[in-house]
Amino acid sequence: MKMSVGVELAMHCCVSLGQALAPVPAARLSELHNVPAAYLAKHLQALSRAGIVRSVPGPTGGYVLTRAAASITMLQVVEAVDGAEPAFRCTEIRQNGPLGLPAKSCRTRCAVMRAMTAADAAWRTALTAVTIADLAASIDADSGDTALGELREWLNAGG
Repeated sequence: MKMSVGVELAMHCCVSLGQALAPVPAARLSELHNVPAAYLAKHLQALSRAGIVRSVPGPTGGYVLTRAAASITMLQVVEAVDGAEPAFRCTEIRQNGPLGLPAKSCRTRCAVMRAMTAADAAWRTALTAVTIADLAASIDADSGDTALGELREWLNAGG
């Protein structure tokens, strides 16, 4: 399965926002992740539409998570950015060609569709099991427990 680059960016933004003590301006997140502001804005809007982040207006405004990082799953972020549609769509190819089956013989899902549906369900279950807080903890552990502290300092000190 191939996901958009926006999914990675959205995950990192959610981890970052989970470390902030105040709203983080989009320009600050853009700088942090070294991505164009317009590109980031598109993904922040998707996260906002999904209820994962919200915009706080005003001179000290920016973006905040709408709830604790421990209650936001990776699947919620993926679906906010890339949509909730399954990765595989059956086109009933078994009905095509010289050996194609008649539609009346295709009342149950074919083996390919069953396998792909099971894989999609397993993928969704795995992503539901990991929260933004879990990601943050893993990122910190991978860095020798320094990444989150440095991120908090950078975000909250204004640079």
